[in-house]
Amino acid sequence: MFIYGKTSANAIAVMSYLAADPKRRAGSGEIAKSRGISRALTAKLLTQLAAAGLVAGQPGPGGGYTLAKSAGKISLMDIVSLFEQTQVPILCPFGQNWCGRGDPCPLHNTISGMIDANLRFMKNTRLSVFLGSERGASPKARRRKRA
Repeated sequence: MFIYGKTSANAIAVMSYLAADPKRRAGSGEIAKSRGISRALTAKLLTQLAAAGLVAGQPGPGGGYTLAKSAGKISLMDIVSLFEQTQVPILCPFGQNWCGRGDPCPLHNTISGMIDANLRFMKNTRLSVFLGSERGASPKARRRKRA
């Protein structure tokens, strides 16, 4: 079970594109086209990611966006926490105030374990998993890789 919303998924898609070829600047239009995200949403996400210090933008000819720090230093949690509440309350299927008052419900430990595993995954997974990724790379990076 992987818990995060569509905005976070799109932000991860944008960041994975930049991580695939970290030395190259990419424009918002290029990223949007590659990831199937609207240009307006991509630009908005890049603005938010830049404000958080995860990407750096360079205006003008030859400009574009790059990762602001190495891919190995950016976790999925760093991205997701910008767009989601990361302290997920455990919603008891028996109703509010059941768990925590006496014995937990039969699903409590399973649900809690899934949430904990998801949070560990997001904290421990770095953008470096996308470095040189054929699918994640820009067309220029794919050509260089084949040559």
